[in-house]
Amino acid sequence: MRELLLESPQGCAYRYAILVDEMAVGGLSCESYGVKVTGPDGDCEAVPNITVSTGRIDELVDLIRRNQVSPVTLRDVIEDWL
Repeated sequence: MRELLLESPQGCAYRYAILVDEMAVGGLSCESYGVKVTGPDGDCEAVPNITVSTGRIDELVDLIRRNQVSPVTLRDVIEDWL
């Protein structure tokens, strides 16, 4: 699994990353995307395999960064978004 670190919004203490993994779908292999948030104290939460769409993960990451989602609330935000 790879992590693509993203630039945090100005004044934001959290670090955001897109998780990129390979997944088998019906004999084919494709990339799946997830999200990871790390707090200033080292707490982190990762949710892999959310989508296979680059457009959808970009939308989700934009929402998460814009609202400065913390590791504690990441799963709730993703569940609501889905």
